[in-house]
Amino acid sequence: MFEDSLLESGGRDSKLHRRGPWATVISFAIQAAMIGVLVLIPLLYTQTLPREQLMVYLVAPPPPPPPPPPPAAAQAPKAVVKPPTTQIDNGQLKAPTKIPEKIAMVKEDTPPPAAAGVEGGVVGGVPGGQMGGVVGGVLGSIVTQAPVAMPKEAAPPPPTTPQRVKVSAGVTAGLLLTKVQPSYPPLAKQARIQGTVVLQAVIGKDGSIQHLKAVSGHPMLIQSAIDAVSRWKYKPYYLNGEPVEVDTQVTVNFTLAGG
Repeated sequence: MFEDSLLESGGRDSKLHRRGPWATVISFAIQAAMIGVLVLIPLLYTQTLPREQLMVYLVAPPPPPPPPPPPAAAQAPKAVVKPPTTQIDNGQLKAPTKIPEKIAMVKEDTPPPAAAGVEGGVVGGVPGGQMGGVVGGVLGSIVTQAPVAMPKEAAPPPPTTPQRVKVSAGVTAGLLLTKVQPSYPPLAKQARIQGTVVLQAVIGKDGSIQHLKAVSGHPMLIQSAIDAVSRWKYKPYYLNGEPVEVDTQVTVNFTLAGG
């Protein structure tokens, strides 16, 4: 029993002697193929790789911390203002504690010389009389009682007139002078199309239509309404005594007979 399983015994051919060299080569080739398959499987199926560990390596490192703020500038010490010294205490003059090095001389203006023979402002007047005498007193009282003329306030500038104003359709309807009826489009008449067309219009200072723009209405009726309203004529609209342009809306109705 041991002769067949472990070692070859003398005088009997074992299974190892019966195998040829191609069996060894094929065995190595099969093993190499198996190892290659095991190596290629992780490269082909990347979803099986640990995603959390891979994401850790792909995340960028955090930015460096900002530099510390600069130190606050040292504030200069405030100058201490000493209160002015005075030599008067409770209405009494105090004696100085020390003699100043330099004494400033105070010069007083000399009064003008009095006119000779004038007393109380009147030649030969009474001593002790009122300055200016009777005439001066009367004139002084008149001057003090006269009303002071106040300066006149500047007149406000006139209001500026705008070049264009927005006016309702009811106001512009009262300014209409010439109205041209629109022609009914043949296709719209055959299709029994009727309705209202609203146009945004700009009326010039002379009352003529300057600009038209369709706001609403059936497309087959808009062009006929524009052609008719462009020939309408209005009275000029005045504001502050000057003609201005008018921004308004015009309504055109299209109605079929018996509709």
